[in-house]
Amino acid sequence: MKILQSRSFKHKVKKFTKAQKNKLDEEIQKIIENPSIGSAKKGDLRGVFVHKFKIYTLQYLLAYRFKGENLELIMIGPHENYYRDLKSHIKSR
Repeated sequence: MKILQSRSFKHKVKKFTKAQKNKLDEEIQKIIENPSIGSAKKGDLRGVFVHKFKIYTLQYLLAYRFKGENLELIMIGPHENYYRDLKSHIKSR
Protein backbone atom coordinates (compact mmCIF):
# COMPACT_ATOMS: atom_id res chain seq x y z
CA MET A 1 0.00 0.00 0.00
CA LYS A 2 1.36 3.38 -1.03
CA ILE A 3 0.66 6.43 1.16
CA LEU A 4 -0.09 9.69 -0.62
CA GLN A 5 -0.16 13.09 1.10
CA SER A 6 -2.03 16.18 -0.01
CA ARG A 7 -0.19 19.49 -0.10
CA SER A 8 -2.14 20.88 2.89
CA PHE A 9 -1.39 17.73 4.91
CA LYS A 10 2.35 18.05 4.22
CA HIS A 11 2.27 21.74 5.13
CA LYS A 12 0.62 21.12 8.53
CA VAL A 13 2.85 18.16 9.41
CA LYS A 14 5.96 20.19 8.61
CA LYS A 15 5.14 22.40 11.63
CA PHE A 16 4.87 19.42 14.04
CA THR A 17 7.57 18.61 16.57
CA LYS A 18 9.40 15.30 16.41
CA ALA A 19 7.25 13.83 19.22
CA GLN A 20 4.06 14.91 17.42
CA LYS A 21 5.29 13.34 14.18
CA ASN A 22 6.02 10.07 15.99
CA LYS A 23 2.49 9.99 17.42
CA LEU A 24 1.08 10.77 13.95
CA ASP A 25 3.10 7.90 12.45
CA GLU A 26 1.61 5.55 15.08
CA GLU A 27 -1.92 6.66 14.16
CA ILE A 28 -1.26 6.25 10.43
CA GLN A 29 0.01 2.73 11.14
CA LYS A 30 -3.26 2.01 13.00
CA ILE A 31 -5.21 3.17 9.93
CA ILE A 32 -3.15 0.88 7.67
CA GLU A 33 -3.78 -2.09 9.97
CA ASN A 34 -7.51 -1.34 10.35
CA PRO A 35 -8.83 0.94 7.55
CA SER A 36 -12.29 1.19 9.13
CA ILE A 37 -10.93 2.75 12.34
CA GLY A 38 -12.16 6.19 11.23
CA SER A 39 -15.79 7.17 10.84
CA ALA A 40 -17.15 7.30 7.28
CA LYS A 41 -18.61 10.65 6.30
CA LYS A 42 -21.78 11.30 4.30
CA GLY A 43 -23.02 13.93 1.87
CA ASP A 44 -20.34 16.21 0.42
CA LEU A 45 -17.64 14.18 2.18
CA ARG A 46 -18.75 10.76 0.88
CA GLY A 47 -15.79 8.40 0.60
CA VAL A 48 -13.78 10.25 3.25
CA PHE A 49 -12.98 8.78 6.65
CA VAL A 50 -12.00 10.83 9.71
CA HIS A 51 -9.90 9.35 12.51
CA LYS A 52 -9.80 11.21 15.84
CA PHE A 53 -6.82 10.97 18.19
CA LYS A 54 -5.02 13.04 20.80
CA ILE A 55 -1.52 14.43 20.81
CA TYR A 56 -0.80 15.53 24.35
CA THR A 57 -4.14 17.12 25.35
CA LEU A 58 -5.22 18.43 21.92
CA GLN A 59 -7.56 16.31 19.83
CA TYR A 60 -6.67 16.07 16.15
CA LEU A 61 -8.76 14.87 13.24
CA LEU A 62 -7.12 13.08 10.32
CA ALA A 63 -9.09 12.83 7.06
CA TYR A 64 -8.17 10.06 4.66
CA ARG A 65 -9.58 8.04 1.78
CA PHE A 66 -8.61 5.13 -0.38
CA LYS A 67 -7.79 5.53 -4.05
CA GLY A 68 -7.47 2.03 -5.40
CA GLU A 69 -4.67 0.40 -3.41
CA ASN A 70 -3.35 3.74 -2.13
CA LEU A 71 -4.10 5.56 1.12
CA GLU A 72 -4.48 9.31 0.62
CA LEU A 73 -3.99 11.50 3.69
CA ILE A 74 -6.08 14.57 2.98
CA MET A 75 -6.02 16.87 5.98
CA ILE A 76 -5.08 17.04 9.67
CA GLY A 77 -6.01 19.61 12.27
CA PRO A 78 -7.92 20.43 15.44
CA HIS A 79 -11.71 20.25 15.48
CA GLU A 80 -12.34 23.99 15.16
CA ASN A 81 -13.71 24.68 11.63
CA TYR A 82 -12.25 21.35 10.50
CA TYR A 83 -15.20 20.06 8.48
CA ARG A 84 -15.79 23.43 6.81
CA ASP A 85 -12.15 23.56 5.71
CA LEU A 86 -12.23 19.90 4.65
CA LYS A 87 -15.28 20.50 2.41
CA SER A 88 -13.67 23.50 0.75
CA HIS A 89 -10.42 21.56 0.26
CA ILE A 90 -12.20 18.63 -1.42
CA LYS A 91 -14.36 20.88 -3.62
CA SER A 92 -11.30 22.78 -4.83
CA ARG A 93 -9.72 19.57 -6.16
